[in-house]
Amino acid sequence: MERVKVTQEGYDRLMEKLEDFKGRGRREVADDLEEARSHGDLRENADYDAAKEKQGMLEAQIRLYEDHLGRADVVNVKTLNTNRVYFGLIVKFENLNTDKILEYQIVSELEADLKQKRISATAPIIRALLGRSVGDIVEIHLESGDIDIEILNISLPS
Repeated sequence: MERVKVTQEGYDRLMEKLEDFKGRGRREVADDLEEARSHGDLRENADYDAAKEKQGMLEAQIRLYEDHLGRADVVNVKTLNTNRVYFGLIVKFENLNTDKILEYQIVSELEADLKQKRISATAPIIRALLGRSVGDIVEIHLESGDIDIEILNISLPS
């Protein structure tokens, strides 16, 4: 099985989410199922069907998180060298086609959250930047067209 890189912060957050799914999430689904059962015949009970579907989705999420955490290789980002773009580091870059400057921490897919400036290491732009250095200009071929990216800075998360 392929190992999955994850930051310590991300690992802790995913573990908290998993425990929440197993605790509060399962209790809520059990309550929903009990409430739906009290409405009578289960064969024609839309509330029961919805609760069962919610239960299935919750259990799928639990399996996904358990799998991800079970294959996790926690990366200590504080010890990384910032001379090249690498998982866990923060990369600041400029899209030379639009002059837009962006900055993201590179994380695993389940940790990714663009609102919190965390982007997946599997994102096409990030994949193209991995292993590159400050000052490098990288031409990236995307379905929407080619773009040129200049790496401006690589740093440790605070």
